[in-house]
Amino acid sequence: MRSPFLHPFARPAAPAEDFITIARGEGALVWDDQENEYIDAMASLWYCNVGHGRWEIVDQVASQMAVLENYNTFDIFTNETVETFAAFVAAASPMDDCRIFFTSSGSEAVDTALKLARLTHSMKGDEKRTEFVGRANSYHGVAYGGVSVQGLPLNQHGFGPLLETVHQVSAHDIDEIEALFARQGSTIAAVITEPVQGAGGVYPPVDGYLVRLRELCDEYGVLLIFDEVITGFGRLGSWFAASHYGVVPDMITFAKGCTSGYLPLGGVVVGEAVLDVLEADPNFILRHGYTYSGHPSACAAALANTAILLEENLFDRVPVIAERIGGGLSALVAVGAIKEARGVGGIWSAELLPGLSAPAVRNDMLQRGVIARPIGASTIAFCPPFVTTDAQLDQCVVALTESIAALS
Repeated sequence: MRSPFLHPFARPAAPAEDFITIARGEGALVWDDQENEYIDAMASLWYCNVGHGRWEIVDQVASQMAVLENYNTFDIFTNETVETFAAFVAAASPMDDCRIFFTSSGSEAVDTALKLARLTHSMKGDEKRTEFVGRANSYHGVAYGGVSVQGLPLNQHGFGPLLETVHQVSAHDIDEIEALFARQGSTIAAVITEPVQGAGGVYPPVDGYLVRLRELCDEYGVLLIFDEVITGFGRLGSWFAASHYGVVPDMITFAKGCTSGYLPLGGVVVGEAVLDVLEADPNFILRHGYTYSGHPSACAAALANTAILLEENLFDRVPVIAERIGGGLSALVAVGAIKEARGVGGIWSAELLPGLSAPAVRNDMLQRGVIARPIGASTIAFCPPFVTTDAQLDQCVVALTESIAALS
């Protein structure tokens, strides 16, 4: 028997009994409808930074809904809650005098940034700059723009013609971008990159890569977009990974951690290279936006979420995650149990040895009370809530170790 719910990133033919019904959550733990307890080692899907069951967020959203659940922000309308959160994000970002465009998801945020990049060049009279550069192994959501620029071919297969002229370059070789810019720099609108590649398997940048990328974009007049849908709002211990790496992009996309997933919200931090053009003509109208751009109830969740991050000093937990998860995975490499440990801050992955299946390891870990994420055939990813206890972090590594031993 199949479910009437068509699941994302799942087999449409899978029977209903193949799915695990998550019933409730508290802190870093969730329970299914059979009362099995799991450590949520993926913060659901890279986002539940403050953990589950935070009544502070629930209460603030309810209070907002009781006064004004939503009202559109098109044209001349706004609301106090979106203005407050926009001011917070602008102050937390590494970009001076920036503004925030709100969306409901990371996919919408990426497509917004791509459109703004093309629009900026067009308004400057440089209409030939329509091309984009993406990196191999990158993930930028599932809307057509993000699918076009990402470096995961399986996510593109079968969806027909994508955006024209997207240059895919190595995820690590900056010389490849230098050569591309030398050939076609005058027709490229923007480079989009995750500071740390997440859904492609967790790959931190090579030392100096992001700094040199910024220099090249400046040299050739190309806009630089950081996709921080995963890394934004503390995953590396700062509000944005751009600050962690000391690089200032022209736009930053965010979502996930800004509300810890309590309500859907995303956005684009828009810097001066774009704003100076958009604001130059006082009669210009930006004909782009979503029905729920600036949704006050979602922004209320974001304000409550960021208050928790600040009041509980949760960024201080990021080095602990690095030590317990990253250190634990490195120890598994040292004894030959896994091939590689990759990560930084609060996001890590284990590259399994040949012959082990990541989905099979994940399934065995479920039996041991830990939810991790299989990526491809050979990677297990970890991105735990910041509230995960030391013992729970250690148990994530223990479960992986035991599952590998059981399946080897």
